[in-house]
Amino acid sequence: MLKDPVCGRRINRGRAHVAIEYEKVIYYLCCPRCQAEFEAAPERYARPGVGVAVGGKAGRRGRRTVPHRSVGGKGPADR
Repeated sequence: MLKDPVCGRRINRGRAHVAIEYEKVIYYLCCPRCQAEFEAAPERYARPGVGVAVGGKAGRRGRRTVPHRSVGGKGPADR
């Protein structure tokens, strides 16, 4: 289980609303409200131990299981 950095809710990686990459760490968010809050001020919510380092363990069979965005850049969902 992972923790949404905005609201603190424990969430399953496969059921997260979205995954956002910020400073080489992927943060999983539970809902559109938390996504908007995180995207507005990622430096406020990004903290050690909450996200998963890029290149870290991904979803089943090595692929991400939710849409993936990058703050301040283009992620696969932004194309």
